[in-house]
Amino acid sequence: MTRTSHLIAVLSACVIAAPIASASELTVTVEGIAKQQGSIMLGLFDEATYNGDGAVNGANLTVEGTSVSVTFEGLEPGEYAVRLYHDVNDDGEMNTNPFGMPTEPYAFSNDAKGRFGPAKWEDAKFTVEADGTAHTITMN
Repeated sequence: MTRTSHLIAVLSACVIAAPIASASELTVTVEGIAKQQGSIMLGLFDEATYNGDGAVNGANLTVEGTSVSVTFEGLEPGEYAVRLYHDVNDDGEMNTNPFGMPTEPYAFSNDAKGRFGPAKWEDAKFTVEADGTAHTITMN
């Protein structure tokens, strides 16, 4: 075997043995939308971003019925959670009363409930599988 053919054989083996980056998809469906107006503002989070302002991905979904869906592609399989609210008046903000309590509907993945704030990561997290996942959330 020549030096060149040996090098080609080694490189070919490395390419064959290299792990193929797996990307998954997640379809999120939001059901139980009471008012058919405004937008659903949806954030997709991993554990590191869940309690902050930065989402892994997000969507602004126009409400035209009692449910909406979005598909996120290219996700690494793993644990994620969703936080969302229904921006009924389409002002781009989650409106609150003078005490800071939301006045627009909101929800979390697994239909988890928050107590004086967002639902806990442990209650809201779910697994996105390598072959794809569908997750349904019901509005409060």
